[in-house]
Amino acid sequence: MKTEQDLQKIGELVVEVLCDIYDPEIPVDIYQLGLIYDVQVSDACDVKILMTLTSPNCPVAESLPEEVKEKVKSIDEVADVEVEITFDPPWTKDMMSEEAKLELGML
Repeated sequence: MKTEQDLQKIGELVVEVLCDIYDPEIPVDIYQLGLIYDVQVSDACDVKILMTLTSPNCPVAESLPEEVKEKVKSIDEVADVEVEITFDPPWTKDMMSEEAKLELGML
C-alpha cells in the first residue's frame, strides 16, 4: 500500500514529465501553458490527467494526448494512465504561467 507521501511523489514525477512535453507551435511546455487542469494519482498508482488543447482544431489533438499518456506511463511507479480532454473551461492565455508569458514576450 502506498502512503500519501508516495502518491504525492508520483504526482510530482508526473508533473516533471509533463514539463518535458512541448506544444509544437509554442516553445513552452504544456504544463506552463496551462493545458493541464488536473493530475490525480489513485491508491493503485493509476494516474488520471484532465487536460485541454489551445483550440479544438489543434493540429496535435490526436497525437498530444497520446504522447502525454505514453510518457507518463513510462514512470516506473505508475500502473496505468488515463488522459481526458476537455474544453470546459476553454483555454485562454490567462491560464499560462508567468514564466510562459515571459518566454513568449507577453509580459
